Amino acid sequence: MSYEPPRPVRGLLLTPEDREAPARVDRLRRLGLADRPAPALDVFAEHLGRLTGAPYAMVNFVGEDHQFFAGLSAPVVAPVLREDGTRAELGRVLPRDHGFCPHVVVRRKALVLEDVRDYPRFAGNPVVDDYGIHSYLGAPLIDSSGMALGTVCAADTAPRIWGREGLETIKAVAADLVVRLERSAADGLPL
Repeated sequence: MSYEPPRPVRGLLLTPEDREAPARVDRLRRLGLADRPAPALDVFAEHLGRLTGAPYAMVNFVGEDHQFFAGLSAPVVAPVLREDGTRAELGRVLPRDHGFCPHVVVRRKALVLEDVRDYPRFAGNPVVDDYGIHSYLGAPLIDSSGMALGTVCAADTAPRIWGREGLETIKAVAADLVVRLERSAADGLPL
């Protein structure tokens, strides 16, 4: 009998229950942020990508059944070639059970995954296989009412040491963006 190394654990990803989702969707609509791309948030995501050196950076609003990248910075050509020879292009919408942002929103805390494959809970996430995402850094966007609206995040196709500096950076960027979002909404100005 030959030894076979253990296979990656699949199916352990349990997207957390999100009881605040209906209220969040309502709050996002009131802020004028529901399911529409915002050029200013794309610029913000591009800045975050440069700041972190990550090929993917997003401003993500999490709804009841999906996530919407109102701000998106992604490679022009997807860096990961699938087994069938195609490349998975990241769009603006993902199901709620894809990725790690829904965990950040429900936990209301930043999440640092230097190599997602080291965590059985996250290793089986569809973004690992579909987009080749191997590292993630994200922080919640918590507004002045205490609502977690979504996240700002960066992701890479290679493991990364984000470290304390990365954690502090993503938290500061998230806090700055929330102030901008609320100011824009209060002034009745588009982003």
